[in-house]
Amino acid sequence: MPATSANLGPGFDSLGLALTLTDEVTVELGGDEVVIEVEGEGAEVAERGDRHLIVTTVRDALERIDRLAGTADAAGLGKGVRLRCVNRIPHSRGLGSSSAAIVAGVLAARALHPRGDALDDAEALKLATEIEGHPDNVAPCLLGGLTIAWDDRAVRLDLEREVVAFVPEARLATARARGLLPETVPHGDAAANAGRAALLVAALTRGLDDATLLAATEDRLHQAYRAPAMPESAELIRKLRERGVPAVVSGAGPTVLAFTSASRIDSNALEVGNGWHVHPLSVAPLGASVRT
Repeated sequence: MPATSANLGPGFDSLGLALTLTDEVTVELGGDEVVIEVEGEGAEVAERGDRHLIVTTVRDALERIDRLAGTADAAGLGKGVRLRCVNRIPHSRGLGSSSAAIVAGVLAARALHPRGDALDDAEALKLATEIEGHPDNVAPCLLGGLTIAWDDRAVRLDLEREVVAFVPEARLATARARGLLPETVPHGDAAANAGRAALLVAALTRGLDDATLLAATEDRLHQAYRAPAMPESAELIRKLRERGVPAVVSGAGPTVLAFTSASRIDSNALEVGNGWHVHPLSVAPLGASVRT
């Protein structure tokens, strides 16, 4: 399951990228017990048992397949789940860790249910969106590349590009970040974001210059409102953009995503400061995959 970066500045709740940082999940069904092993990020949530996000998603997906296929009780698969996670995606940092967990649960259920083919790709995205609440992270996790999502649907665009993720030690819960957003925004700000979101898709897919990409990544809908909860992220974005590097809050933050290469960051001699992990990444061409 790839990490993802959503919003990308102006594309609030609609644009997303799949990134070359992945989690690996193994799921077995049967019996009555829930057994969870977690290596790496999120090890502290292994004790959640039945409340673990992947476990609840597997069960939701099995029930959805039953309804779609007209079967009952998940074809006798039982209530037990054995789950092993090797997590590399940082949690609560704006890199789509919850979406990766949801997609893992949906695809595992589809692979393990005898009638899993009833849950086609469109239904899988619909279910993942229902669980996550919005499609901007689950879409690129499922499809790879650059995605444009609306409602519970999405289209994928090919994109080859290096990016750099600046991941802080501090976490920020998505719910808290969303709570900082106003219920309404000025019409001018909404119009500005609509234009820049369209420009951003063109800039990324056509390889337009950094000056255009810098303008295309301007945002008026969410980043400024969330800045008080992540001042270090806001300051890093300011420094990068002053140097001509297009940079945005990744998802709900506090990770900062820069549309550049690691070598260019080095040449800028940017003083990132302590507490940041710098991850040179690329856009992942493929979404989540299943091995049986």
